[in-house]
Amino acid sequence: MPQPLSSRDNSLFRQVIRHYDGKQYKKGLKTAEQILRKNGQHGDTLAMKALIINSLGRSEEAFGLAKLALRSDMQSHICWHVYGLLYRHQKNFEEAIKAYKFALKLEPDSHQIQRDLAFLQIQMRDYPGYVASRLAILQSRPGLRQNWTALAIAHHLAGNLAGAESVLTTYEETLKQPPPKTDVEHSEALLYKNGLIAARGEVERALDHLEAVGRHVLDRTAWMETKARYLLQLERFDEAETMYRALVARNPEHRAYYRGLLRARQIDESDAAAVVDVYREWADTEPRADAPRRVPLDYLEGSAFRDAADRYLRRMLGKAVPSTFANVRGLYADVAKRETIQALVESYVSDVAGAQANGHVESAAAVDGASSTLELSALFFLANHYNYPLSRDLPKAMAYIERAITRVPDSVDYHMTKARIWKHSGDVDAASAAMEQARALDERDRYINSKAAKYALRAHDNAGALQTMSKFTRNETAGGALGDLHDMQCMWFLLEDGESHQRQGHLALALKRFHAIYDVFEIWQEDQFDFHSFSLRKGQIRAYLDMLAWEDGLRSHPFFARAALQAVGIYVLLSDQPQLAHGAALLNGHGHAGGGGGGTEAGRDDERKKAVKKAKRAQQKQEKMESVKAANAAHAIATATATAAATANGAANANGAVNAPAPQTEPRKQDDDPLGTKLAATAEPLKDAMKFLEPLLEFCPGMIEAQTMGFEVFLRRKKYLLALKCLLAASRLEPDHPVVHQQVIRFHQSLDSLHPSTSSTIHAVIGATFTTLIAAHTSPSVYNDRYLARHGHDPARLQAGLRVRNALALAPAAQNRLDLVASLDLPLLTMLQAKDGLDLSRAWHRGGRDGDGRGGGGGGGGGGSGGAGDGLLAEYVRKAGLRWPRSKLFEVEMPWDRLRLVLTGGLL
Repeated sequence: MPQPLSSRDNSLFRQVIRHYDGKQYKKGLKTAEQILRKNGQHGDTLAMKALIINSLGRSEEAFGLAKLALRSDMQSHICWHVYGLLYRHQKNFEEAIKAYKFALKLEPDSHQIQRDLAFLQIQMRDYPGYVASRLAILQSRPGLRQNWTALAIAHHLAGNLAGAESVLTTYEETLKQPPPKTDVEHSEALLYKNGLIAARGEVERALDHLEAVGRHVLDRTAWMETKARYLLQLERFDEAETMYRALVARNPEHRAYYRGLLRARQIDESDAAAVVDVYREWADTEPRADAPRRVPLDYLEGSAFRDAADRYLRRMLGKAVPSTFANVRGLYADVAKRETIQALVESYVSDVAGAQANGHVESAAAVDGASSTLELSALFFLANHYNYPLSRDLPKAMAYIERAITRVPDSVDYHMTKARIWKHSGDVDAASAAMEQARALDERDRYINSKAAKYALRAHDNAGALQTMSKFTRNETAGGALGDLHDMQCMWFLLEDGESHQRQGHLALALKRFHAIYDVFEIWQEDQFDFHSFSLRKGQIRAYLDMLAWEDGLRSHPFFARAALQAVGIYVLLSDQPQLAHGAALLNGHGHAGGGGGGTEAGRDDERKKAVKKAKRAQQKQEKMESVKAANAAHAIATATATAAATANGAANANGAVNAPAPQTEPRKQDDDPLGTKLAATAEPLKDAMKFLEPLLEFCPGMIEAQTMGFEVFLRRKKYLLALKCLLAASRLEPDHPVVHQQVIRFHQSLDSLHPSTSSTIHAVIGATFTTLIAAHTSPSVYNDRYLARHGHDPARLQAGLRVRNALALAPAAQNRLDLVASLDLPLLTMLQAKDGLDLSRAWHRGGRDGDGRGGGGGGGGGGSGGAGDGLLAEYVRKAGLRWPRSKLFEVEMPWDRLRLVLTGGLL
């Protein structure tokens, strides 16, 4: 039997609830303990105490109290509700739903429990359950419009469009008088209902409904766009043209409106003359619009293109529009147009310079006027032009931007472009210095500040980058500027910082950053709970549905994909070489974790042990320093907060005011692993990798890097069917991909060493499926020779073929190195591909293989590190330096350069 409370204790219990709702956790806890001193087995009070303790971060203690509360009063809906809330906090949504449903059995009329259950069901995309919950809520409170809307949304998400429309129609019939014209919720509901009608394929009825409700719709742009689309679908072209003309007049920069207008006038886009006439008409009508002048350049050819491009470029460059190059670079896929644009802009520079040299410019004012503006804009344009991949000539780009900087030395845009040119030249230090110089020209610009920090990270100046970012953070949290960036979910910085640490071999710290990005996406997933009620309360139905669709594909975001790929790669390396958890400094000359390459095996073991101990001591010292730093920062923040509070209270007392109690918010958790050491020291790295890999494969199936990384993980876990599944998926995406080619060979080798416990069925499935990748009775040697014959002109594929040939000893090691050096003459070779070749050459030069030696056959990968090998490596570096003279990539080998070869095919 539940323990009853006196009237005084009942009043105290209501105070406990108010304190919890107001986040006055300490007061609520004190009041709950006051009740429990006299009523120690009161289940509802125990449950509320558990809820407060959970909010204070003591989850295990809270669960213990909640179970005690249930034992004290199994028939209390409050106890079961709290039990569900605790499970929800632990993200165990299945158990939370069970607890909510049991609480509803005990208290069917509880609106709060019903709402919590509904929100949890939509969060888990349990649409049938959500329909049932929303129907129950509507039946209990039919007077609220948001309950009707929520039920319609539930039917819509469950696939019952007719039911959703019926709910909205029923509500409209209950209205005794029409809502005011300024009712945003009513306007959104009408547009939502209209979309439901159209989604059922009844376009004619949708158009009739749209016209009938037009005077109540506040979003006129959406109404006009929807009507124009319906008219096109119904082939009522004259009316559609009228609507699209109105839309273009409303926003002459929206290109989709022009496309709709062309369809309404039944003009095929292959009819370039007719298309250009339409845009020319609007160019005359809208003198300030850019779209009707820029889009015709996509259709014009020859002299007509030259004339139109000349007018467009003179107009834009004469106004010094910085985005001119970004506007026209989409034309560069057409070689003739690219060359025409280049010739035009170069003529502007030469014309102005010639006029000045010949005295045609009459006064200094003219030099500083239109001609000077045109020349400067043309110099800036040409710097970007020669920096662009399709027209790249970096020495020319640098010469043009230097001329522009000489004329205007305080231009931020010019210095930023110079930094980009240095980046593409391969000198990240010079790029960072140039971007820092640009930042110093405008220290109040957050964008250039962020750019400077990004370039510093790519130059591996992590401390300098954080210092730069601190100029725009409050620096009041325990973690300083980095803590602020975590709070602001500044993912680009966390990602760049993690990748920088990864390149330097700081794998633990890199993992820490990638896990922080994972946590940000978890928070975004959790944040849906706030919008399930907010969006309905505000009537923002269409935005809410868009948000749900976006959340469903949340982990396909590029930031998550990049972080997940890098994290999985690190875990794969930690699986192969656990010593790397203590730092990449443990790499020996062969790319393995350990000591030096010389001496006896026993001597090398001693060196490895000493290196591990040294790395551990360095880690412990660094962790101690970080702990002291965090403690000092926390003390400083607490002191500052106390001082500010005392000052505020003193001022209030001076004015005769009473001190108001400060709310006790949830305490900030102290990070017990600031350097990521515990993450890197995992005993099961491949299991931890699945945390990133599973969402990556689910939400990015078309990303070939995700499939190849999945192959690496599953092959090491001896999940051969899953490894083959990833390999097949990667092959479907790009069958001749360099990494896929190597992984096909590796999987072919693994078939000979399948675990004896592997069932005959799995053997048969693998044998039958693998033949779609490599024909039966085709040897790896023949397969690789055919690959090289097809792709000898492609640098990346050539390197893959050479790696296979070297690993399987299909050719002398010296020949493989010679062919690798010869690849530097390929016209399609990029600087980064040349860097990949250098890393491969160095690996061969060291005479070993990274990782666990999965390369296969023995002799081809060797060759020693002296004699001809030294000469070929030096020749590779010399030729690469001649082709990219400004690049620093070929001078220094980063720790990650050795490690990543395992992740790009695995064969050496």
